[in-house]
Amino acid sequence: MAKIFARVVIELAGFPKEHIEEVMKKIINKIKEGFEVSKSEIFESVELKDKMAGFWSVFSELEIKFEDINTITVFCFEYMPSSIEIIEPEELRFKSTEVAGFLNDVLARLHEYDMVVKNLQAEKIVMKKKQENKQ
Repeated sequence: MAKIFARVVIELAGFPKEHIEEVMKKIINKIKEGFEVSKSEIFESVELKDKMAGFWSVFSELEIKFEDINTITVFCFEYMPSSIEIIEPEELRFKSTEVAGFLNDVLARLHEYDMVVKNLQAEKIVMKKKQENKQ
């Protein structure tokens, strides 16, 4: 199968402005070390005045050639892009084992997140009960 050429957008939010800009540069450099990046651009950071005063947002757009769907999946889990657009090829064909592998990777990650949320909810309940017992 030919390589998959895609455009991805990575976004960060936080503070101070200089910190998120530096972190974005580090992320882009790390991506370039592990993937075939043909183009990258970091856009000007903006303050999130209306939503979260004091927070800043910065995004970057990259064009990357991926070996296969598994490589894209790894990239998405590792860097959590806000969007991905497959530019080439126009059509993709997969074996059922590739689709099953992809779906199992997605499910494993969802189960991991579900467990984290459930643990946090349980900790919150315990902490709330401890707080009520102190009063």
